[in-house]
Amino acid sequence: MHTLSVDRQEKLAPQADSARSARMALAAAFASFTQTAGALETTYTKLQAEVGRLRHELENKNRSLAQSLEENERMRRYLARIVEGLPCGVVVFDGEMNLRMMNPAARRLLNSGGQEASVPPFMSSLLAALPEGESGQEEEWVVHDPEGERTVGVSRATIQTRGARDESILILRDLTVAKQLEREREVSRRAQALAEVATLLAHEIRNPLGSLELFAGLLADALSSRAELQAWIGQVQAGLRSLAATVNNVLHFHSQPSAQFLPVDLRRLAGDTVEFLRPLARQREIQIEWRERGEPIAIFADPSRLQQAFLNLALNAFRAMKPGKALTVSIELNEGKFNPTAAVAFADQGCGIRVENLEKIFEPGFTTQEGSPGLGLAVTRKVVEQHGGTIQVESHEGKGTTFTLMLPLSQQPFTDRRRAAADKWHGLPGREPGLVAHATKVSATRGEDR
Repeated sequence: MHTLSVDRQEKLAPQADSARSARMALAAAFASFTQTAGALETTYTKLQAEVGRLRHELENKNRSLAQSLEENERMRRYLARIVEGLPCGVVVFDGEMNLRMMNPAARRLLNSGGQEASVPPFMSSLLAALPEGESGQEEEWVVHDPEGERTVGVSRATIQTRGARDESILILRDLTVAKQLEREREVSRRAQALAEVATLLAHEIRNPLGSLELFAGLLADALSSRAELQAWIGQVQAGLRSLAATVNNVLHFHSQPSAQFLPVDLRRLAGDTVEFLRPLARQREIQIEWRERGEPIAIFADPSRLQQAFLNLALNAFRAMKPGKALTVSIELNEGKFNPTAAVAFADQGCGIRVENLEKIFEPGFTTQEGSPGLGLAVTRKVVEQHGGTIQVESHEGKGTTFTLMLPLSQQPFTDRRRAAADKWHGLPGREPGLVAHATKVSATRGEDR
């Protein structure tokens, strides 16, 4: 066995100490690394958990944001549909009065077609005239379109925005119909006032007119032997009866008291009307042909109104005919099993009615005769409808016109009592019938002032 010398050992001792120190330092460094790696692993694990938590929270936030955006979009579409469907017009301008939005109602009211992003040319001057800011007073614009003028009511509201001028909202309403109704109400009000005056005058004229008609009949009876005076008396009677027809038309049209329905012999009522019309026919040199039926025809009617309808048709025929022509009055029965009727026809040989006027002849105020109030046919149709009947017209230009009144027959035949009631209205025997004369006789019988 070899033994190192003392010198050799002294040289190797520091090296051993150095190696031992290095091993201890390495062990300490490895332990520190292991500790640090463990700490890092722990931190990484915590970081992963925090990242996972943040990712989950972000996903929830994103999901909530997406739902909010979807809800906002749904609400925006809902509000847009409401604005699009509003019956009033909505126009939105920004602070510089640049068009932002215009709904379909506004485009229709302003006649802007499909130009949603542009202002109609005429609108610039109207916008300039609007008061600044909100106004409680509605302005009115007149818009011209192919269908005519349109009146539009305009109200203005403002929306406050940050950092910019307030936006403006215009609310548009179509006032055309309202304005038209307002004008019609004003016309109706004036017409009503005129009708009241006309009715008052007609009532004031009717009473003395009845007396004149009665005295003219008495005068004709008293001077029956004076042939040279009969023509003059006939002229007076014709003028009085024509005036009476006009007065009665005014009263029937403007004041409509309840109808007085009685059992009436239609044949006799039509015959009385023909006799009443003869002075007027002689004055105009027109013939009246009365195709009389032998048997009574029972109807339930207001005799004075129905006779007024007959008189109106006859007077229209007289105005349409030249001297030498004839008016034919006839009655035909339609005695069917259901709804039996009597057809009273007035056929003239006049100039006829133009095709374009046939639909207008029953309108109040329509006339082709100068100086005529245009109430005769309107009153006639109203009277016929009150009796549950209808009126028909057949006309040929240059040949003549026929008016036919279809009146329901009474379901009860004439009895002595019903005949007496009819006779009471027709007046005393031996007196010439007439509308005004009848009114005077009935007034005298009832003790009333008609």
